[in-house]
Amino acid sequence: MKHPVRRWLIGIAAVLLLGTGALVWLASTRLPSDEEVAARISEAFEKRFGVGLKIGGAHWTLWPSPVLVLSEVATDQPRPITLRRITLQLKLRKLLHRIVAIDEAEIESLVLPRESVRAFRGKGPKPKEGGDIVALSAPWALAPIPLEKMRWRDLVWIDRRDIALAYDGDIDFDAHWRPRQARIERAGASPPARLRLDREAGRDRWRTRIDVGGGTWSGVTLLENLPNDMLRVSAELEPRQVDIEGLVQAFGRRTAVAGKVSGQTTLVSEAGEVGALMRNLRTHTTFSVRPAMLTRLDLAKAVSTAGISRGGTTPLDELTGILDTQGTEDGIVMRYTELKARSGMLTASGNLRLFNRKLDGEMAVDLVDGVVGMPLKIGGTMSDPEVSLTGGALAGAAVGTAVLPGVGTAIGARVGQQMERLFGADEPAKKKAPPQPQKSPGVSR
Repeated sequence: MKHPVRRWLIGIAAVLLLGTGALVWLASTRLPSDEEVAARISEAFEKRFGVGLKIGGAHWTLWPSPVLVLSEVATDQPRPITLRRITLQLKLRKLLHRIVAIDEAEIESLVLPRESVRAFRGKGPKPKEGGDIVALSAPWALAPIPLEKMRWRDLVWIDRRDIALAYDGDIDFDAHWRPRQARIERAGASPPARLRLDREAGRDRWRTRIDVGGGTWSGVTLLENLPNDMLRVSAELEPRQVDIEGLVQAFGRRTAVAGKVSGQTTLVSEAGEVGALMRNLRTHTTFSVRPAMLTRLDLAKAVSTAGISRGGTTPLDELTGILDTQGTEDGIVMRYTELKARSGMLTASGNLRLFNRKLDGEMAVDLVDGVVGMPLKIGGTMSDPEVSLTGGALAGAAVGTAVLPGVGTAIGARVGQQMERLFGADEPAKKKAPPQPQKSPGVSR
C-alpha cells in the first residue's frame, strides 16, 4: 500500500485540529452560537498553523450526548484542502470532570492536494509530545486516550502528478496514539487493495496484512522511540503471488512487467517529526517473478538489430533481482540491481534506475543462437521504454560483425562500450542501423 502511515496521521491531525473549537466553547462561561463556534475554530486553526480556515457550517449539541459537526471546510490556499463533513462525538461524563475525550470521529470526503499539505510541514507533533496537537489551559486536560475511534470515507490524496486516489478506513486507538486496530482500503479497487494492522498485547508491534493484486504482502511492523526525540518505524513483509499489473493499477499507475511477484521486503524510516516518516521511508526487496513478461520491450529484437528498439514483448521463464527505494523531495527513487532474466531464447542481467518515470540502466543479453553478452542501454520512460547500444558499443558491434559474425558482434560491442567509458562520455546511439559488413576472403558465414 502506498502512504499508509501518512493517511492516518493526517487524519488524526484533521480531527484534533478541527476539534479545537469544541474545547474552546466547553471552557467558556456561556454557550456560544453555531456561528461563534465556527469563528473560534477558524481563529484557533490559523493561530496554530498560520493558514486560514473557512467553515461553511457548524452545529453542536450537548444533549443527549455532546456532538460537534462541521461542514464545507476549506483551507485558505491556492489549492485548498477541503472537507465535506466531520462529526465529533464527545464523552459527556468526561466533560463534566473537565476532561476532553472524543468517543468517535467520522470524516466524509477529505481532499488533500500534496502541494497544500506541504504547507504544514514542520508544524506537526513531535514523538516526545505523544502526538498532542492542542494545548489545553488548566483545569482542562486530555484523556489518556483522547480519541477512541476514527472512521473516514472518501479521503482523497492528490499527488504531484495530479493523480487522485480515494481511501476508506477506520482506526481504534490505544493510549499515546497507538493504533489497536487499523484498516485502510483503496476505494473501488478490484481486486481489493487493503492494509490491516492488529496490535500485539499492548506492545509497539503490529501484525500486518496487505491484500493487493490478488495476493498478500504480510508480516510484522515495529515502532521504536530513539534517543534525541527520534522515532523509528520498521517492518518485515513477505509478498506472495502478488499480480504486478493489479498492484500498480490499484494506485493509478502502469507497469512494463507482468507476472506474479514473491519475495522478502524490509522497510525502515527514522524522523524527529511524525509527518517526516513517510518522506524518509526506505525499502529493500528481493523478488522473483515466475513466469514474467516484459510488455513493452523485445530484447531479442534489440540484440539482433544492434540498434534502438521500442515496443514488442519478451516472455520470460523467470525474472529476479533486488529493488531499493528511497523517498526524496521530488518523488521516490527506485533502484533495481542484480537483475537476472531467463527464458527459452535468452538470458540477461543488469541494473536499472527509475525516477519520475524515467528509465536509466544497462543490461547484457545472451541469445541462444550464440550471441553472448550483448551490452544494451535502457532508457526512455515507463510508458515508452527503449533499449539501444551507445555510440561506442554500436561502432564496436559493426567492427565485430565485419570480422566475425554472431559472437564477434557482441564482443565488439562490449569492447566498444568499455573504450567509450575510458575515453569519452556515454552518448545515446543514433537511430540508424550499423554499416553492412564487407565480405572478406577466408571468412565463412
